[in-house]
Amino acid sequence: MEDDYIEVRRSWWDRNWKWFVPTGCVSILLIFVLFIGGIFFGVTSMMTNSDAYKGAMNQVQHNQLVIEKLGSPIEDDGMTSGSIHTTNNDGGNCDLQIPIKGPKGKGTLFVVAEKRGTWKYSEISVFIKATKEEIDVLKK
Repeated sequence: MEDDYIEVRRSWWDRNWKWFVPTGCVSILLIFVLFIGGIFFGVTSMMTNSDAYKGAMNQVQHNQLVIEKLGSPIEDDGMTSGSIHTTNNDGGNCDLQIPIKGPKGKGTLFVVAEKRGTWKYSEISVFIKATKEEIDVLKK
């Protein structure tokens, strides 16, 4: 008599769970990391594209004392931190710390400003890392 052999076909999940679970977990983790990175990039871009940032960098790049200490050209050197808040009626404020560098050294640019139509700076200063010196860019 012939053996009655019945093939029981396993479900898709039973056949594929060993690769699907780790791949699914890595995919979810990757999506989360990309989401957080996108938020971070968006906020950082918003700060570096602001008029307050550009105006302060322009003043530092044309300040003779800063150029003497750091050299020229002076550029940003990493991640800008701080905050910028603007309102719909042309108001706002900012408090930024911008790492900068030149051919002769590195420093940190501190910017504090308030916006009433245009940005009014109450502080633009550069801390030179090598000499621990602070330069007040607004001082005439």
